[in-house]
Amino acid sequence: MGRADIPLSEVCLMANACVCGEYFQVSDTGELCLRPGRQGLRDVIVYDTVGSHQFQKSNYPWLARVRVQVQGGGGGSAGALAAAGELVARPGGGGGGWSMSVISALLLGTVETVVVGAGGVAGTTNGTGGAGGNSSFGGLVVAQGGPGSPAAMASGTGPEATGGIAGANPGTGLVALGGGASNGAIRLSQFQALAGAGGESRLGHGGLARHTPGPGTAPQGYGSGAGGSLSAANTAQPGGAGARGVVIVELYG
Repeated sequence: MGRADIPLSEVCLMANACVCGEYFQVSDTGELCLRPGRQGLRDVIVYDTVGSHQFQKSNYPWLARVRVQVQGGGGGSAGALAAAGELVARPGGGGGGWSMSVISALLLGTVETVVVGAGGVAGTTNGTGGAGGNSSFGGLVVAQGGPGSPAAMASGTGPEATGGIAGANPGTGLVALGGGASNGAIRLSQFQALAGAGGESRLGHGGLARHTPGPGTAPQGYGSGAGGSLSAANTAQPGGAGARGVVIVELYG
């Protein structure tokens, strides 16, 4: 019989040290090898550059399964331009969705395309913010990008409020979560207003709400929405850009 058929209990009698048969096996050439799928987490790949990438299974001959997290990009916020002697404020951008799956290596294609979604662009003048891009791992795990905020409030001096926007819808995965909603904007008078905070994501925090004139505020982490801009006295303020997405691949042997 071949070496692979020799029980490890007999190998122990021939060796100076014994090994656990749950994790090791003897090959036909007499080599002591790890059993496939028993090694746990061996590597982590973080794709956080916006655009398309490739995951090639043959680069990891020991691969048994992957755990994939996919975060969509966050939405940008609208720009603002108030008339002279007036105020205008904008809501924040919506948060991107997040999805996760554990996938057997047998179910992976030879090459899986990995897409990292961009954050939504900042709105200019009184333009709307851009939507965040979708992120994906092949067609197996997909997360939607968050929507950008509208330039909904009119310039003025009296009380006015505009609602926030919903975050991204759930995508595709074993667990698929939508993004967080942004906060709305409110104006109390010619001198007081509050722009909305950006929507949260699973892997990031939305830009903060601002009460003084200025551009949309930057989000933190991955996939969160930008905070809204606030304009006073005929001074244009750009919106903020949403946070980019990310794809995280954990490799198990």
